[in-house]
Amino acid sequence: MKIALAADDAGRELKDAIKADLVKKGYEVEDFGLSEVMPTADYPDYAFPAAEAVARGECRFGILVCGTGIGMSMCANKVKGVRCAHVTDCFSAEATRLHNDANILALGARVTGIGLAMKITDIFLNTEFSGAERHMRRINKITAKEKANFKD
Repeated sequence: MKIALAADDAGRELKDAIKADLVKKGYEVEDFGLSEVMPTADYPDYAFPAAEAVARGECRFGILVCGTGIGMSMCANKVKGVRCAHVTDCFSAEATRLHNDANILALGARVTGIGLAMKITDIFLNTEFSGAERHMRRINKITAKEKANFKD
């Protein structure tokens, strides 16, 4: 399974730690940056290419990290086919996969410590979508609205 990773300067160190952990666990990782200190880096420049790789099916999941996780999630959710969840706890990591079939996780390096971020990531990647009818119905409504708003 291939995972897209991206971060701005505020999230770079956490992204790199997550990357090392994922590689150790046998995941294939595509790193969309940032890979060096660059305080002037803008999170959209990294969020969009990673989210687009997930939307195209080149990566099964994405993990985006910025200072709060909010900016990255806002960018990712602008990409057709992406359901990005900004997550700060383990329960939400599980619920967003079970109920929303989220395909991108957004984390905030300034608000979520490395230990918790690793747990959230593991839960997110290892929880399957339930496929329950009520959840499919809701996702289909999201997809229908997305199609109406984003013309190809």
